[in-house]
Amino acid sequence: MTEAEILSYVKNHPDQKVKLAITDIDGILRGKYISTEKFLGAVKSNLGFCDVVFGWDSSDVAYDNTEYTGWHSGYPDAPARIDLSTFRAIPWENEIPFFLCELIHEKNKPADVCPRNLLKKIIAASNKAGYTPYFSQEFEWYNFEETPQSANNKKFTDLQPLSPGMFGYSILRSTLRNDFFSALFDELKRFDIPLEGLHTETGPGVYEAAITYSGILEAADRAVLFKTSVKELAYMHGIMATFMAKWSEHLPGCSGHVHQSLWDKKSKVNLFHKEKDKLGMSEIFKQYVAGQLYCLPYVLPMYAPTVNSYKRLVEGAWAPTTITWAVDNRTVALRALPGGNKSCRLETRVVGSDVNPYLAMAACLASGLYGIKNKLKLQSPTKGNGYKDLSHGVLPSNLWNATQAMKGSKLAKELFGSAFIEHFTATREWEWRQYSKVVTDWEKKRYFEII
Repeated sequence: MTEAEILSYVKNHPDQKVKLAITDIDGILRGKYISTEKFLGAVKSNLGFCDVVFGWDSSDVAYDNTEYTGWHSGYPDAPARIDLSTFRAIPWENEIPFFLCELIHEKNKPADVCPRNLLKKIIAASNKAGYTPYFSQEFEWYNFEETPQSANNKKFTDLQPLSPGMFGYSILRSTLRNDFFSALFDELKRFDIPLEGLHTETGPGVYEAAITYSGILEAADRAVLFKTSVKELAYMHGIMATFMAKWSEHLPGCSGHVHQSLWDKKSKVNLFHKEKDKLGMSEIFKQYVAGQLYCLPYVLPMYAPTVNSYKRLVEGAWAPTTITWAVDNRTVALRALPGGNKSCRLETRVVGSDVNPYLAMAACLASGLYGIKNKLKLQSPTKGNGYKDLSHGVLPSNLWNATQAMKGSKLAKELFGSAFIEHFTATREWEWRQYSKVVTDWEKKRYFEII
């Protein structure tokens, strides 16, 4: 739709309201409804959005260690720009118009703390270098026969999964609550989040969906909206969906693998593919993979942003622990899929489902471009079990260690800018502090009587 057609749709919608959202540092959509009249004015002169959405954590507790905003600034409104190109009509809300926003500074420059702005900055660098990135993300998540109230009442224990047992790729299990299963495929497509595939994964009540690939900014928008849309549709069917990286120590975790390729300026040639290479990989592809491997220890919090993320990154749990790559090997960090000219791509398997897609994709692209720019040589591929290949090191084992590696890294600041790194690492340190002071059930069971 043209801009005129979009504005006409908004003006003529019978509900006379618009839904807006901005993505915070954790990848959570923070939004509101505004009147059509207010929207039409905001399109011309931006919108005021309380900057506390970048001054608190996922539980709405205010940071005490960030500079961008806080008690010291009084949490004023920040200008936000409505991106008309993100227009969608929400099928399950009477087709009301929806838009994504970006945070900006008073001088109309992109705000450093805004994840969507960061991704756009990396995309600009890619385009300047002559590359057009195409990305997609796939998610695994668990579903429960619960409501927010019932889950809270149960203190998030003994929750009832949507289906029992371990039954991946099950045609049988997908007939259970097929109303929800079908709604995901159909309603998401209507909301411009088309899926390539949807199936059960191994675990009680777990699904996996692969979002259709697109240009990287659209891919990130789709991924962010996918997570919230799934939760909304689940609510409507009496279900709770969780994108925690690891909700149970006894079950597999949930991935958010990112697939990516670079094409020429006209999007005609896949620059990762080389027919005559023995692996089917071009030199650009090899350098891109080398860049991601080199940068991985310094950008890990952008792939694994929560304390819980690292419970997933353990040996033998279908998630990587080592700095490794190979062709079509699901035990390594980076899985190259040379395929044909159209399908040749890289799958970054470190990423969990709890991730902020803008930050994960920004980290993937920036790291890969770093490898190309510096013509990094690709290490030999892992043969066999990637968990046992320690020749190039292992990933940091918790959020604190990963954050300190990022905070002290000149490389991370070079890739993303000091302002973003300072804010982001401060929020990750805050997250670790909140976790560290909690007395867990495990501690009470282990120490209460015996110690």
